[in-house]
Order: sequence, then C-alpha cells, then structure tokens
Amino acid sequence: MRVGMGYDVHQLTENRHLILGGVDIPHTMGLLGHSDADVLLHAVMDALLGAAALGDIGKHFPDTDERYRGISSLKLLSRVGDLLRQKYYVIENIDATVIAQQPKLRPYIAQMEQNIADTLGIDQSQVSVKATTEEHLGFTGREEGIAANAVCLLSTIYESSVTVADSQPGCAGCPGC
Repeated sequence: MRVGMGYDVHQLTENRHLILGGVDIPHTMGLLGHSDADVLLHAVMDALLGAAALGDIGKHFPDTDERYRGISSLKLLSRVGDLLRQKYYVIENIDATVIAQQPKLRPYIAQMEQNIADTLGIDQSQVSVKATTEEHLGFTGREEGIAANAVCLLSTIYESSVTVADSQPGCAGCPGC
C-alpha cells in the first residue's frame, strides 16, 4: 500500500471561469493558471503521482508547455490514471478538501466526486470531496485564492488480488478449505 498527499493553491481573478472538480461553478471570479486552474484536481493528481513515486504535475504537465494552456484538468487527470495503470497501481480511495470562503460548494460536490471517479475509472464511493472555509482568515478567507488538499491510497494489482483471494471463504474441492 502507498499513501500520497497533494496540495495546490491558485489565485482568484476576474474574467476566468471557476472550475473545481471539473465543474464550472457560477462565481464572479475564477482561478488564475496555465491550464483551467482546477485546484482540486491538481491536488488529487499530485497525491496520486506522489503515492506512485512518479513526481508531480509540474513534471508531467509543465506550465511552460503550450499544449497545456487552458486544458481541462480532467484530461490531465485521465493521463495520470493511465500512468498509474501502466505501473499496475489500483486506486483504493481519494479524500480531498477544498478551502474557499466563497462560493458555497455543497451543491456541486456530488458532481465533482462523480467526475473524478468517472475519469479514473473507479467507483464514486472511492472518492470523497469536502469543502471548508477558513473563517475569513488567511488568503482563502480574504477571498484572494482557493486551496485544496488531497490524500490517496494506492495498492498494486498484486496486493489487490491477494486481498480479494484472502477474503474468499475458500474454494470447493480444495483440501483444507
């Protein structure tokens, strides 16, 4: 089993869409960044890449590369999922928190979770997204930016298959089962 953690922050600015978890959220400001600046997905990707010891999103998708200008972070997350499968990792779960004073995110969380799950080919029950404020403290509390934290647990297909085999009650016809 491998544990990864990710953290990201982006500045709020005018004339940008606010994209979190692949959801376009109505708001007066959006996040500044080279891609769509989806701070939630960036934290999730860094957690997944870190758990697999594959570096970070800057290594795989540098902000100096024009191919990634304005790109949907869901596309980048899909590529991270491909990298994990190539290395035979299985995503056990993802837990993430968005830190934002405004807007209220509760109405969008289920869609964020579904977007992450669908993009990675896992069940929505393996993804948890939460949101909190910092009670008007710090840069998020002053509505200057939005931050996100994420943790994940990976296993290899080998660990996963042993776990499944160990959980079975035994096989018919085998001595000692």
